Amino acid sequence: MGKKLEGNGLWESSRIIIPEHKEAYLKLMKDRQRRGKPELDDLEVQLIEQALIDSYNTRTAVSVTVFSPFDDTVMTGVVTSINTARREVKLSRGEDDFSWIKLEDIISVNL
Repeated sequence: MGKKLEGNGLWESSRIIIPEHKEAYLKLMKDRQRRGKPELDDLEVQLIEQALIDSYNTRTAVSVTVFSPFDDTVMTGVVTSINTARREVKLSRGEDDFSWIKLEDIISVNL
């Protein structure tokens, strides 16, 4: 019993973590991994928009990289609609599989 009371022994033997603290700690660690959105210059934005328009006109598939604070998402498909008012494109990956993607979230396009 004497060993438990030496140094920090009392606290070392009674350390527990409640689920709420564990969740808060894991959330904090995930938030620290958050990254900022890269700034695109005007030329890059024009190249992205031109590639999307080319996919729309020729119905060719493109790979679109969409920004996310933790992991970027790469989607491949054909641009089937461009909504200039909402600044979105509709990327179709199949007959009933499509996504509306905001132009400001797109960080690169590959033909």
